[in-house]
Amino acid sequence: MSEQRTELDNLGEFGLIDHLTKKFESIQKTTEFAIGDDAAVLNINDKESQLISTDMLIEGVHFNLMYMPLKHLGYKAVAVNVSDICAMNGVAEQITVSIAVSNRFPVEALEELYDGIHTACRFYNVDLIGGDTSSSLSGLTISITAIGRAIKEDIAYRSGAQEHDLLVVTGDLGAAYVGLQVLEREKEVYNANPAIQPDLDGHDYIIERQLKPEARVDVIKFLKELDVKPTSMIDISDGLASEVLHICKSSKVGCHVYDEKLPIDTKTSMTAIEFNLDPHTCAMNGGEDYELLFTVSQKDYDKIKGNPHMTVIGHITDEKDGRYYIDKNGSAIELTAQGWTHFND
Repeated sequence: MSEQRTELDNLGEFGLIDHLTKKFESIQKTTEFAIGDDAAVLNINDKESQLISTDMLIEGVHFNLMYMPLKHLGYKAVAVNVSDICAMNGVAEQITVSIAVSNRFPVEALEELYDGIHTACRFYNVDLIGGDTSSSLSGLTISITAIGRAIKEDIAYRSGAQEHDLLVVTGDLGAAYVGLQVLEREKEVYNANPAIQPDLDGHDYIIERQLKPEARVDVIKFLKELDVKPTSMIDISDGLASEVLHICKSSKVGCHVYDEKLPIDTKTSMTAIEFNLDPHTCAMNGGEDYELLFTVSQKDYDKIKGNPHMTVIGHITDEKDGRYYIDKNGSAIELTAQGWTHFND
């Protein structure tokens, strides 16, 4: 081991992945695409490919059991992995579930967790086909691998965006982050005085977006029905700005994202303002919305125009023109990712 010490937060999550895997080359003919997208792509036959993605959720890092019910946690763990398969324009079919758990959890608690996993499996029409269970010295860790498939020509990689393509998002943005602010506030109130009941009235929508997000399997169906093939796609887990930059980097393009076009629910805006937060900042950098961000050719605009599930928020430019956020005054601000960053204290 080298005596040199580089702190993990110097690289960040994706920089660390690039650094650790740069020596690896695919040697199997069945490996069509390895690291660098929402899922790996493996060859099945001349027509179809298999999609595989995995994610971990770690207590104290990704969830807090003080306000995250175990059943919701089980459901969310499945949904966020199914979302990765959706982000390749594919359909999830199976999952494996591995957990590491400390002895502070009784069997009944794990039954509740798996009830949530079972509910999600039924909803997303996926099979639980295996996994592993281990002890843990601290808390709960869940690792889920999602397995799906897609027609080869339908797969949407992050690297396919072209100049003049339209940037499109599904649903609305920022709700999950603002919902988290409400939960964190009520946690602090409880810590100060456990006798006080949490005040969650009127926040159902944004809290559900945090505790029980949904993978947009419906959008994948809509796109097929509309005969629209995204030129690139990614799901929004770390914040819109971060995901736009991933597409730009992978596709070697620039972009313009327009502040006035961002879809934000009224309840999200009102609650963000209560917390002295800018709703548009929450939408750009909040994360955990698990909506889909994709690009389409301008020739497909008429097919998605007016669709209530999709909003055009900008367009792709030449790489040399840069990556910019256009504010309400028309000023171009260089796009930066300020969302969820791993390894920071």
